[in-house]
Amino acid sequence: MKLLAGNSNPMLAQAVADHLDLPLTRAQVKRFPDNEVWVTIDENVRGEDVFVLQSTSFPANDNLMELLICIDALKRASARRITAVLPYFGYARQDRKTGGRTPISAKLVSNLITRAGADRVLTMDLHSGQIQGFFDIPTDNLLAAPLLAEDIKRNYEKPSELLIVSPDVGGVVRALALASRLNADLAIVDKRRSGPGKSEVANIIGDVTGRRLIMFDDIVDSAGTLCSAAQSLIDAGAVEVSAYVTHGVLSGSAVQRVNDSVLKELVVTDSIDTSARAVNGKIRVVSCAPLMGEAIRRIANEESVSKLFD
Repeated sequence: MKLLAGNSNPMLAQAVADHLDLPLTRAQVKRFPDNEVWVTIDENVRGEDVFVLQSTSFPANDNLMELLICIDALKRASARRITAVLPYFGYARQDRKTGGRTPISAKLVSNLITRAGADRVLTMDLHSGQIQGFFDIPTDNLLAAPLLAEDIKRNYEKPSELLIVSPDVGGVVRALALASRLNADLAIVDKRRSGPGKSEVANIIGDVTGRRLIMFDDIVDSAGTLCSAAQSLIDAGAVEVSAYVTHGVLSGSAVQRVNDSVLKELVVTDSIDTSARAVNGKIRVVSCAPLMGEAIRRIANEESVSKLFD
């Protein structure tokens, strides 16, 4: 098999390659003077099983076009099978019509990846489960809960005494999966959303008084909602609040907002390259390379991927 990397997350791509003991495929992913994407594969891929690793994170449109053009180049170079590996699937939050005359962009992006020539998709912690059904090709959605549960066990004494908190009703299933791995209790923040990226805490379901809390979510963008939820939990009597989030989008002044908040720490994976966002202070990064690498190895060897989460 071969592993090809775009420009979205070179550090994760190299870490996955190291895990697989496999060199990255030689390729040039550059720009024309007018910023059009130009891709050249510099080695033979005819008849090969090729994995293209590219998160469609900021700049989302540029990284998405890189992915599509890489897939097209591989298809025209007669690769036997092409797997699009998206540690972070952008546009996932637009997964349904939220009002009149609005798009379902997640479905559009899944169509683009399929029509470009991908034979299957590997991603991690999709924003909602139905996105997996948007693809007309086999799609594996990896779970970050086991990876983050192991980090919690290494860094927190008596993890079973922690209280896992879902920051909204929609994330209950995700938070429950983490709580069950730690044998911990669960609480829920009833969050009312007034617009895209805007919400307020209406209620807290569960007793948080005197407890150490860990909020668990899939995406942290501006971190405004996360930090306000942490403040509400502290006001309700929690001793300390940490957050574990799979995808650290961290747009705008999110890093500063987290560092100024009551959060003890924010832990994210490297599904999105955070090197350009000056991640520091309370924010810590856990690598998902072993998980992604093992999933790639299993797909290449026609082995079960779901066994990773048994």
